[in-house]
Amino acid sequence: MTQDVEMKDNNTPSQSVISSSTSTMQHLKEIATLIDTGSYTKEVRRIARAVRLTIGLRRKLTGSVLSSFLDFALVPGSEAHSRLSSFVPKGDEHDMEVDTASSATQAAPSKHLPAELEIYCYFIVLLFLIDQKKYNEAKACSSASIARLKNVNRRTIDVIASRLYFYYSLSYEQTGDLAEIRGTLLALHHSATLRHDELGQETLLNLLLRNYLHYNLYDQAEKLRSKAPRFEAHSNQQFCRYLFYLGKIRTIQLEYTDAKESLLQAARKAPIAALGFRIQCNKWAILVRLLLGEIPERSIFTQKGMEKALRPYFELTNAVRIGDLELFRTVQEKFLDTFSQDRTHNLIVRLRHNVIRTGLRNISISYSRISLPDVAKKLRLNSENPVADAESIVAKAIRDGAIDATIDHKNGWMVSKETGDIYSTNEPQTAFNSRIAFCLNMHNEAVRALRFPPNTHKEKESDEKRRERKQQEEELAKHMAEEDDDDF
Repeated sequence: MTQDVEMKDNNTPSQSVISSSTSTMQHLKEIATLIDTGSYTKEVRRIARAVRLTIGLRRKLTGSVLSSFLDFALVPGSEAHSRLSSFVPKGDEHDMEVDTASSATQAAPSKHLPAELEIYCYFIVLLFLIDQKKYNEAKACSSASIARLKNVNRRTIDVIASRLYFYYSLSYEQTGDLAEIRGTLLALHHSATLRHDELGQETLLNLLLRNYLHYNLYDQAEKLRSKAPRFEAHSNQQFCRYLFYLGKIRTIQLEYTDAKESLLQAARKAPIAALGFRIQCNKWAILVRLLLGEIPERSIFTQKGMEKALRPYFELTNAVRIGDLELFRTVQEKFLDTFSQDRTHNLIVRLRHNVIRTGLRNISISYSRISLPDVAKKLRLNSENPVADAESIVAKAIRDGAIDATIDHKNGWMVSKETGDIYSTNEPQTAFNSRIAFCLNMHNEAVRALRFPPNTHKEKESDEKRRERKQQEEELAKHMAEEDDDDF
């Protein structure tokens, strides 16, 4: 009896592996059937549903399962089957026996292979290679998939093609060869424009912008962005990326107001699961607001999961808020590696003038009259002639309207004027107007983002279609978090 119990315990893990592999294989076959149906009926929503279901299965993919699925979906011995099988590592013999037995019970694939199913096989193999961090094999697989896509012009493939473009660029970026595919991406974007593939245009435009920004080619990125065709966004993830890249371009071009709007909108629209993306948006938005002379709220730095990543920028904000130039230099040197890795060091260099201006504003509020040598001392100006520098800084701040004061050159004083009642000016009205405009824009975007079933005013929905729609909505809600996590 004891031996029987021990044997049962030893077999339990293998049985769970068998059941897991069989279940994953069954799900993949159902997805293949869904793609086949979508190809026959030319329904893009079925292909999109298949992609969403695949994202939910990506963590369960193994080499043996993929090998069995390729045998099931593709014609053994065909060019696509031979090429993709070379990228998939062979599993152990036990797993192969299980998968072969499960696939043997299914009907053999039809002689007519839909192009959508073949492209999907490229997609799922590429997804597996990326997850396994086999980027060199992923480069070869993605290049082969792009070469195959150039010979196919069907709108039902656009959803899968956009994912292939993304992982094609990702595989080359991970190996440091991103510049090699710039010409290919431009050609693909041109083809997508001619074919009216708007989802492909969105994806490829973002990939090209990322390509240019990776090598600090901001002028070329802006030229491409300004001349690219514009249309309504089809993917929230791609629209968020576009806003983020646009914000970075605007920041480098000193258009801080537009950059702030784009970056905050990207951070607000990004899914909660895209934590890394939201952190990057907040880092750039914090710097842009500091360059505009604003001080970000403390709640921005205490968001869940962002405290550690935003800590250097919190200390930087504190130095700017106080107007302490010495503290600013200390923070800049302390987190130099972090700022260089985030590619924000050049923006932080620009902040030095804002630190001086903030300190000068605090001085003008605290003192009705103060000598220029004392101003230089309080600002901690470490130069050969700090008094002359302080005088020029004060003069420039007065000209720009940062402080309300005058310079007494004869006695070497800065004389501050009395602070008036701000509510007697138009500034409160301007602030309320900007807030109202922001709320109205958010409402209009929410209305445009609403989705309505097609032809609801022409025909009534049958019970079968209603059940199918509800099932798709449930699956969409279930896999949305995993999809967002994958995209970002």
